[in-house]
Amino acid sequence: MNPIRTTNSPFSATDSGARLLHVAVIPDGNGRWAAARGLPRTAGHQAGVEAVHRMVEAAPGLGIGTLSLYVFSADNWERPRAEVSGLFGLLDRFLENQAGYFQQAGVRLNVIGRRDRLPPELRRAVGIAEKLTAAGHRLHLRLAVDYSAQDAILRAACRMISSLEISRREFARVLGQASFSGEPSPDVDLLIRTGGEQRLSDFLLWESAYAELFFSPKLWPEFQTSDLRTALEEFHRRERRFGRIPEAVAG
Repeated sequence: MNPIRTTNSPFSATDSGARLLHVAVIPDGNGRWAAARGLPRTAGHQAGVEAVHRMVEAAPGLGIGTLSLYVFSADNWERPRAEVSGLFGLLDRFLENQAGYFQQAGVRLNVIGRRDRLPPELRRAVGIAEKLTAAGHRLHLRLAVDYSAQDAILRAACRMISSLEISRREFARVLGQASFSGEPSPDVDLLIRTGGEQRLSDFLLWESAYAELFFSPKLWPEFQTSDLRTALEEFHRRERRFGRIPEAVAG
């Protein structure tokens, strides 16, 4: 991969001082992409990695400060053992191959979700990549692996029993601990799902309470930088009221 390039995108927040966005992505459709071409599902997952490369490279220039990707859900354990093993092997290689690049490109990577059920070699690769990229400041890349929002919320709620503060801010902090984020869970501005399905599938449910949703019919390996730009254009056209009414109407 080439170093992340700075663009003159109208969405860039570096010059305007605008707040950087948190974009979450459910990258659906790898298996269907492979099946349509008569290829094994593993080929679809490999093509999906290339789409991840494109998004990581484009994100900083489009005003995205945090990019969260749903890599492996807690329910994905129900898939065939060979596919699960292949996914973990692909993720292991991805972390090993890209950690140095992320470090140079200013990308801070961390993995959210349970870690106790992951293979030891994958846990080791996660730890090395997180440590190597800890100083990254251009983009925070979060990979959700063995992740369930419902499970994370449940574990955070149990921890809140002993908390001295009951507030959304405190819960976000505890939720970050419960999901191994290492920091308070940030609210999602825009959630994108590819592949034509229109559901959240247990991904960042608390953080997406006021997220704008964008559903793309494109399968994830087909999702291009131009499609990400289109989603952001749609996001910026929407009026986010957070339960309030416009001042003109209120007056």
